[in-house]
Amino acid sequence: MLDLFQNLAHGFAVALSPINLLLCLVGALVGTLVGVLPGIGTIATVAMLLPITFGLPPVGALIMLAGIYYGAQYGGSTTSILVNIPGEATSVVTTLDGFQMAKQGRAGPALSIAAIGSFVAGCAATVLIAVLGAPLTRLALLFGPAEYFSLMVLGLIFAVVLAKGSVLKAVAMIALGLLLSMVGADLETGASRMSFNIPELADGLGFATVAMGVFGFAEIIRNLDSGAESDRELVQQKITGLMPTRKDLAESAPAIFRGTILGSILGILPGGGAVIASFAAYTFEKKIARDPSRFGRGAIAGVAAPESANNAAAQTSFIPLLTLGIPPNAVMALMVGAMTIHGIQPGPQVMQKQPDLVWGMIASMWIGNLMLIIINLPLVGIWVRLLRVPYRLMFPSIVVFCAIGIYSINNAPVDVILAGAFGLFGYWLIKHDFEPAPLLLGMVLGTLMEENLRRTLQISRGDWSVFITRPLSAALLAIAAALLVLAVLPALRRKRDEVFVEG
Repeated sequence: MLDLFQNLAHGFAVALSPINLLLCLVGALVGTLVGVLPGIGTIATVAMLLPITFGLPPVGALIMLAGIYYGAQYGGSTTSILVNIPGEATSVVTTLDGFQMAKQGRAGPALSIAAIGSFVAGCAATVLIAVLGAPLTRLALLFGPAEYFSLMVLGLIFAVVLAKGSVLKAVAMIALGLLLSMVGADLETGASRMSFNIPELADGLGFATVAMGVFGFAEIIRNLDSGAESDRELVQQKITGLMPTRKDLAESAPAIFRGTILGSILGILPGGGAVIASFAAYTFEKKIARDPSRFGRGAIAGVAAPESANNAAAQTSFIPLLTLGIPPNAVMALMVGAMTIHGIQPGPQVMQKQPDLVWGMIASMWIGNLMLIIINLPLVGIWVRLLRVPYRLMFPSIVVFCAIGIYSINNAPVDVILAGAFGLFGYWLIKHDFEPAPLLLGMVLGTLMEENLRRTLQISRGDWSVFITRPLSAALLAIAAALLVLAVLPALRRKRDEVFVEG
């Protein structure tokens, strides 16, 4: 316990340095902006900002990217409540009761409960990260290459089980991601693989290039296609009465508590994340409510639970990233990309070798949550005004910004062309109901999986049975196999689809 307090004190000393405070504020502001403006998305924004992190210190860069991620969860609730447009996928459920409250003239209490719920959940999840960090790292140090390979297989299977829609399509996306990770030079021999004698592909596909294309450019094309700027019925009147009543607080407190617990658990699971957490929390509140018919008509618990859950999940998803080096979702996969850009090898060694990075980031989450309360409630009028900017004026500047960012990584024009090609491919995927997130996860984990697979087989002299003779590795593979069987079972597939259709 003493170690924990010493580590946190060290983390606050790092996070409170002027440059890190500024980057935390920038992350929180950009995150809120991304959440408020429909049609950009957290993954696309983090992908766009990856090139900027080259010029920043590693700790500051990750503090900023983390701020964007959990800041977007806050911002998404603002438009969900005021104009019935979810700024983020995680805020889809908030529209059901939040907008109804706004129509009843209770937008103020809905916004403040969303912000309070997010703040409480964010702080609780940060405590959980601090408490679980060291024990999980000690556990991770017991892992050898065989266990790491099995853990990554489990992570990819989780992504399949929890992906929305067809299991077969999710498996196909992961397989494609693994294939893309193998383009370039062989890890050991240096022989060229799948580069088709194209010199630009000799070093492999850049992670940022693929991420920017599949998420950034594809998102822009999708928004233009779907008419994202369709005339929005904006809230013109001034929002007053932000303070919730005692009855509001009494009704929402248990929902915030339950949403925080549920979100914290689902955030740790690979492939889970904030979207599933918000749906699950809303469904759970509706199931245990004395009067379920209140939901969808302005029940404050219908705002409190999903908003708490998505923020808790957004922050606890850092646990597998920081302790095991396994990204549980697409945003965390981008964080791995940012870490490798700075020469940091994600995994259990990070906590020992880079204490400034880990504890500075954990401490910055408390500071960031406090900043977000200040950014979101008093400045709500400014965020609503931003919604009036037509998307047709925004997208050219986003495209230019993306292109400059991609070019600046290697000063290679071919990277911009590749990102554009992946943008068209990403748009095709969206149109045909393929989720791009598992592809990114497969690409990030592919290189690490291959490395650990080869290392294991070298140690065992080519004996594949090592994966099932080592108890920890065998247990992880057994869980992965059981999950895959469950995912294919029709009953569970129906249940899983219901989670996304709920409401």
